[in-house]
Formats: sequence, structure tokens, C-alpha cells
Amino acid sequence: MTQNRRQVLEMLSTGKITADEADRLIAALGESPDAGAGSGTPRPGSFKYLRVLVDAEEQKDGPVRVNVRVPIQLLRAGVRLASLIPPQAQERVNEALHDKGMAVDLSQLKPENLDELIDHLQDLTVDVDQKNENIRVKVFCE
Repeated sequence: MTQNRRQVLEMLSTGKITADEADRLIAALGESPDAGAGSGTPRPGSFKYLRVLVDAEEQKDGPVRVNVRVPIQLLRAGVRLASLIPPQAQERVNEALHDKGMAVDLSQLKPENLDELIDHLQDLTVDVDQKNENIRVKVFCE
């Protein structure tokens, strides 16, 4: 158990914070309550990167390959920053995103939603057919 987690648990036991607050603090520290418990499946909090791979069959200039690794902590930081945007600004950003064809509501972005999304991305595969070219897009966490 780390010192930070111990401090959070002590604050919980003395009544300085609620169980929900303790859970959020431990999640913000990047430590799950049962870290170290040996289950064969990685927990969502244990993923380090969101990976996007794109492979296409041979083109006249050669095969198309895209390999993008986005740190999960960057995604988490973005979600936290979005929660700091004042409501009036959120409305304007939502309108601008909607005008560009993206139906996103910043007020609905929550860290727990990101964890659920990451959990479901363990092995998402998307097949794209475009002009008789087979393109394989794979999105997953590692």
C-alpha cells in the first residue's frame, strides 16, 4: 500500500472525507483498491495506452499503415480539464462541436465514463471497406 493511499484511507476512517470522495481520490492517484490482486485480466486502470492501428492492402505507393499510441493519462487529464470549463463556456464549445458535426456534451464527460469506455475497448475491431480496398482498423488498450 502506498503512502498516498494510506493517507486517503486514514482521512476516510476519521470521517474527514466520504467513501465516494476516497474512491475518487484513489482513482485520481491511479491506484485501484484491489491493486495487486492477481486476476488474469488486466483492470481498466492498468492500461497505459489507447492504440489505433490501421492496415490497408497494397496501394500503388505501398501499404497504408497507421500506428497511434495515446497515453491513457492524457485522456484522463483531458476529461478532468473539461470538468473545469465554466458552464457558459461549455455551452459555447458544445455548440461549436455540434456545428462541426460532433454531438458531444462536455458536461457529460466524467472520469468514470472514461474507465467504462476503456474497459469496453479491450478488443474493438472495425472493418472499413472503401472503393474495393480492404482496410482494417483496430482500437484497443494496452
